[in-house]
Amino acid sequence: MEQLEGLIEDIIFQSEDGMFCVLRVGSKQNGHTSAVYHGAAPYLGENVVLEGRWVEHPRFGRQFDAVVCRVVQPTSAAGIERFLASGAIKGVGPVTAARIVERFGEETLEVLGSFPERLAEVRGVSAKKASAIGEAYAELSEMRELMLFLESHGVSSGYATKLQATYGNTAITRIKENPYSLANDVNGIGFKTADRIAMAMGMERDCDERIIAGLSYALTQAAAAGHTCVPEELLVRETERALVIDSMQVQEVFSKLLSKDLLRTEEVSGMRLIYPEYLYKAEVGTARRLLALRDQAKPLGRVNADRVIAEWEREAGITLAEAQKEAIYTSLEHGVFVLTGGPGTGKTTVVKGILNVLEKAGCRILLAAPTGRAARRLAESAGHPALTVHRLLEYQPSGGSGFDFGKDDQDPLDAEAIIIDEASMLDISLTYHLLKAVPGGCRLIFVGDVDQLPSVGAGSVLKDIIRSKKMPVVRLENVFRQAEVSPIVRNAHSINRGRMPEFTDNDEFKLIEFANELAAAEHVARTYADLVAASDWRSVQVLSPMHKNPCGVQNLNKILQQYMNPPGSNKPEVNIPGNVLRVGDKVMQIRNNYEKEVFNGDIGRVVRVEGKSVTVAYPERAEGDNVTYAQSELEELQLAYAMSVHKSQGSEYPNVILLMVPSHYIMLQRNLLYTAVTRAKKQVLLVGTRTAVRTAVENDKTRRRYSLLAERLQESSDIF
Repeated sequence: MEQLEGLIEDIIFQSEDGMFCVLRVGSKQNGHTSAVYHGAAPYLGENVVLEGRWVEHPRFGRQFDAVVCRVVQPTSAAGIERFLASGAIKGVGPVTAARIVERFGEETLEVLGSFPERLAEVRGVSAKKASAIGEAYAELSEMRELMLFLESHGVSSGYATKLQATYGNTAITRIKENPYSLANDVNGIGFKTADRIAMAMGMERDCDERIIAGLSYALTQAAAAGHTCVPEELLVRETERALVIDSMQVQEVFSKLLSKDLLRTEEVSGMRLIYPEYLYKAEVGTARRLLALRDQAKPLGRVNADRVIAEWEREAGITLAEAQKEAIYTSLEHGVFVLTGGPGTGKTTVVKGILNVLEKAGCRILLAAPTGRAARRLAESAGHPALTVHRLLEYQPSGGSGFDFGKDDQDPLDAEAIIIDEASMLDISLTYHLLKAVPGGCRLIFVGDVDQLPSVGAGSVLKDIIRSKKMPVVRLENVFRQAEVSPIVRNAHSINRGRMPEFTDNDEFKLIEFANELAAAEHVARTYADLVAASDWRSVQVLSPMHKNPCGVQNLNKILQQYMNPPGSNKPEVNIPGNVLRVGDKVMQIRNNYEKEVFNGDIGRVVRVEGKSVTVAYPERAEGDNVTYAQSELEELQLAYAMSVHKSQGSEYPNVILLMVPSHYIMLQRNLLYTAVTRAKKQVLLVGTRTAVRTAVENDKTRRRYSLLAERLQESSDIF
């Protein structure tokens, strides 16, 4: 690598996460030049040695692309004063800097580091201020030492701020003791980064510490793939792959951990399954609580359910089918009940019937759903307030990776009946925390379509509850006349039965074929623009099975943004990970933010960009009640012209455009196609190839999720 030594004259840009900056550097050899450094910016006035290479940027011209930045302490009085005047040390500005250097000259930095009390000799500096300046300089010195340590081990110094915030002045010591602890302790540092640090520190590739960390990482990856547990052979194989070492070495360490009872295991049908501790606790707790609640329903008291249902039928002008009546009665008799069925089978009608009886019985009722959008839909359809499950449980961010719920077994929910809609989206951890907060005697009713995609998190709770055959379940299968006329509903049920959908000549359920995926993406953009022009920005949603490839979410959003909201001189914009936002863009909130009262999946429009802040208007909020995001919060937003099918769960849109192309073959599964189609109310437009659609329809072999919830519910003594 080449070197560039010089003085930091200006910091042109510094990313919020401290992982990227653009600098103006003055050097004797190269004059004034721009440098890009992939790490935290040094301070103004500091002398640095950058290591990297010269590059020619198409827009900004010649600049230095640096991967290493070493700070060189200034030695001259002028250099020291320039450094102190930069604001690098809290409490020292240009005037104080000049006075300190005037008093101590070239010995200034030694005084700051070793004898900070002597700063009180400087005019205007009290003993208290001298102590504060000394502490600030010591903190800066520790940060610089940490940055140098990281750089010397091949890791960006941009992580230094997070590490110091987590570990304080013990950061280097903690890293040396166990570099793999970083993956658990510091947000943004994963196993691979920690492993790179460990290797740079000279740790042996096959040492026990590395293999134990690799096993933990493989378990974490399994949970991210939806498993609550994983077979021993698979865990060893994935660990071997992650560490690139021999499987015998992994097996040896694995056996040691087993012999010391340091792994949570379960033996079922000759197979040994390994759990992360938190998922084992959640799965066991979920099973025990479901079994306990099932038979604890308190009597409803003086209410004649037959008469209430008959009166409600007359008032609503409907006649319930036998299966619907059975569902209502079953929900009243048991502490836990599951209602499932596809679109058009009358789940919403049953929920209204259940609510009618429970309200007449004077029950305190709570309604909830896993996402904000699903909760709003539930409230609209049921005519009863509904919350997200997290809000119901009074979730508060704890600053760590764990859960912090206000409602639990010590302070349960004040309810005699709880209805959870879109229950297929519940993962095992959230279900466990929900069940802990359900009081004994309360009726818990799960409503959902078990044939949709499973939860993003670990487990397949709804499917496992049904599979166990130990909980009361009613599956609605008859499609009612009004729904039968809809090609969307008709085709959704065809897909679910493994039959190809019937495409219509009109636009209700149409396939437009493209062999070229780039051409398909361009067609989607044009069609989207036409549909929005004829209606409004909320009327159309583009869905894709995957994030990458020409027809993936990322590329589609870029093309759609160019069609719908291209850059302009009058449009301020701001960078977000992987893209830019500008006024008029359609955006989505991608995590729950209870302080701002916006939730994962909420879709809005950017109405203002000022500097690095963005203001978004959400249609569900009162006019003018907009949400402003600071630069550090922009990672909560992403473009939403297109989104993944997984992200669309719990939502409905008038028009859905769905990409179905061969390069998405990994994700072409029946439940994904079924989920996507059932998001639409008026129109489904599939763009891609008939072959891709057929592949999805015929692929009912969804990836198996390892879980023992069903077995635990069957009260097997081998497991409990």
